Amino acid sequence: MRYHNALVFGPDFRFHKGGFSVENGRFTGVLSEETGGVDLEGAYVVPGFVDIHLHGNSGHDFSDGDFEGLTVIARYLAKNGITSFAPASVTLPESELNTAYATAAQFAESTPAGCAALRGIHMEGPFFAEKKKGAQNGAYLQSPDDEMFQRLNQAARGLIRIADVAPELPGATDYIEKVSKVCRVSIAHTDADYDAAKAAIAAGATHVTHLFNAMPPMLHRAPGVIGAAAESPQVTAEIISDGMHVHESVVRAAYSMFGPERLCLVSDALSCSGMPNGEYMLGGQKIFLDGSVARLVDAPDTLAGSASNLFDLFRKAVCFGIPAEAAVRMASYNPARVIGASDEVGSIANGKRADFLVLNSDFSLKSVYLAGSAISEN
Repeated sequence: MRYHNALVFGPDFRFHKGGFSVENGRFTGVLSEETGGVDLEGAYVVPGFVDIHLHGNSGHDFSDGDFEGLTVIARYLAKNGITSFAPASVTLPESELNTAYATAAQFAESTPAGCAALRGIHMEGPFFAEKKKGAQNGAYLQSPDDEMFQRLNQAARGLIRIADVAPELPGATDYIEKVSKVCRVSIAHTDADYDAAKAAIAAGATHVTHLFNAMPPMLHRAPGVIGAAAESPQVTAEIISDGMHVHESVVRAAYSMFGPERLCLVSDALSCSGMPNGEYMLGGQKIFLDGSVARLVDAPDTLAGSASNLFDLFRKAVCFGIPAEAAVRMASYNPARVIGASDEVGSIANGKRADFLVLNSDFSLKSVYLAGSAISEN
């Protein structure tokens, strides 16, 4: 199928007038001026978005380990322009994580129709600092254990792509050195100072989970994790651009520090995403959604995560002043690269899987395509 008369987000991360073809679910003839086929009438065409940090939506949580629930999550994602994802677990006993990870492996190998592709797992917890646990369940926190990681990765059939750790914990350096040989290690839910963060980066940590959240602030005499990561070119970072987890000015500041090459937009979406106000669950803890804000029922001052999806947060980032082309990159190619999937998805380039979105002039979502087949018309 040929598509023409579009503004296509090319492999150089810029919009270009032109078209492309899809053959056997793959892009061909990208940015060719050839006409014929479907006239997209000047619409924007961008790669399908890739969320590397979400817990669930539609009343379901990845950590529940339920195949049908994961299917509902993935269908909601695809309908909303997120065509690939790496769901995040929460701090739970190993037996429960084992079930969730085995379910993820089964889902990745037999993805139902109309679903976003599960391209990895984000292991968020249980190796976190008590002081910065946020909405993670403190009852299950523990010191870093690379043997536990290996067992869980075996249950996941090698799907763990990001493993979080607080680098100040006992044994963290050894853990980082070993696990970074398997997947990307991310600094998260930590009270680490600048020196501890730099030591973690030297040991092999190359990512920061939800930048600014669940970590010390960046101060002029105590730059902390944020300062250490910003000055380390090999380190990527993710940010929740909902205007609640971080102020819109901080989104712009993060963009200035990390640039469009190293920053990823993530949703950190919870089971309450896409749902009405009310009570939901997160890793065995009750949360309450009120409007767009979800908090722990037992600690109402604690933000529990996001009630938005990545596409909505992409549009917010643009409204906050992030250039549209940079925001597209931060929601597609960058996260795909972080989880090692950029050879398959994350950009519109010849040979890659034809997951793409057609957007209106205001960047609202018009239609979603998985492997070249339309699944959603808005």
